[in-house]
Amino acid sequence: MTDRNPASVHRPHRHHWRRDVVELAAMFCAVAVADAIANLVVHGPRGPVLLVASAVVLLVTAAFHTWWARRHSHAPPPRSTAPTDPASLPSTSPGAAATASATATANSTTLWRMRTTVRDEPGSLASLCTALARNSVDILTLQTHPLPEGGTVDEFLLRAPQELPSADLGRAVSRAGGHSTWIERADAHDLVDTPTRVLGLATRTALDAAELPLALRQLLGRCTIHSIPATTLAGRPNAGADAPVEGVLEATVMRLRDPSGGAITVERPYLPFTPTEFARARALVELDARLGPRVPRSQDVLTLPEGNEITVRRADGSDLPAARAMHDRCSERTLSLRYHGPVHDADRYLGHLLSPRFGRTLAATTASGKLVALGHLLWDGDETEVALLIEDDWQRRGIGSELLRRLLAMAVEAGCDSVYAVTQASNTGMVAAMRGLGLPLDYQIEEGTLVITARLDATPVSSRLPYEPPRALPYELPREQSAPHRRR
Repeated sequence: MTDRNPASVHRPHRHHWRRDVVELAAMFCAVAVADAIANLVVHGPRGPVLLVASAVVLLVTAAFHTWWARRHSHAPPPRSTAPTDPASLPSTSPGAAATASATATANSTTLWRMRTTVRDEPGSLASLCTALARNSVDILTLQTHPLPEGGTVDEFLLRAPQELPSADLGRAVSRAGGHSTWIERADAHDLVDTPTRVLGLATRTALDAAELPLALRQLLGRCTIHSIPATTLAGRPNAGADAPVEGVLEATVMRLRDPSGGAITVERPYLPFTPTEFARARALVELDARLGPRVPRSQDVLTLPEGNEITVRRADGSDLPAARAMHDRCSERTLSLRYHGPVHDADRYLGHLLSPRFGRTLAATTASGKLVALGHLLWDGDETEVALLIEDDWQRRGIGSELLRRLLAMAVEAGCDSVYAVTQASNTGMVAAMRGLGLPLDYQIEEGTLVITARLDATPVSSRLPYEPPRALPYELPREQSAPHRRR
């Protein structure tokens, strides 16, 4: 403010005369007291005694003050070896200070995901939170899942002292009234709040039909997802593929109708599903069903050493006629090297391989649009298989190496530790392509076939991806639907 009150400016000068009168009166009183003391000392009968007594009192007072000061020292504390004054600290940027603070916090605490069941009555959650507070546990997020039979399942993201073991944390929760408690380590990715995470998964599902199994896995945590087609490769009805539209929830198992046909079974033996989780999973499946078949249409154009251009893109069920025509152009030897035996029903088998529920497929097409090569990345339980089929006239031109590099880049993005290829020792093209990756390889002969395993955690595979890659392993390939060349 630049405007000032004139009264506040001149008020001190207005009252100076009062202060002068008070000081003058105090001086007169002091002179009068001094004169009285002087007359008492000089003319009084005990003047010398009074002076000596005053001196003794002053000496005793000085001695007592000295003793008290030595016993209760007010000296400043000794200087710490680490500077505490901000001005004495080294000059650092705010980002560096924040990083150092976060690192110190992360080193002294541990993130836990905890789920426990409590009674649905007032004060039950308060008792649980009080028990966590007594153990210096910080609650970062909390979700409540009501149960139909009464009670609630509370899911926490906790930051606990590093020295607090999970067993002690579980006992504290049990004493506070929680039961069926489940605790596991968490990481920084769990700090994203649930609505944001669900919206992100819905967006990924809307962009790519192949993201549905991945989204379910990330939504529900560690679980096993089985995709059960409506029919087997032999054309017979598949058992367990008749899930109702509204789905079925049975404790640790939920069954949902697959929009592409058949059913999706989700199993989590260590932790029952809640109705809230079932509703979220069913909403993702309904979103996938409403949007219909879709796949990212971005592509990558490559120039082969001989000068021809090849387009690499994602393939799906719409490529079945082109894939069947390529099959017809391939020789018996090429098909035998790929499938390790005759394929009696190529249409049904290729439809299975091109389905996004069982893996990812890349297609290589010429400038005229003719499909000349397919590369498959197939989920095989905890393992991942890569396979190539290249038309005879386009072999030995570098297409297989390009497809293989992109398939392995997809596996890296999906978090796979290794991939394997099943072939024959006489398939020198596949062996050379695997060796050209520059990764550690393991060779093993199984029932007359050669299994080559590449470890992906050793060296990242560089590749330009013509699509948005997956982010996590999706689910287990059903045993009854495995390919003839499945690893044993």
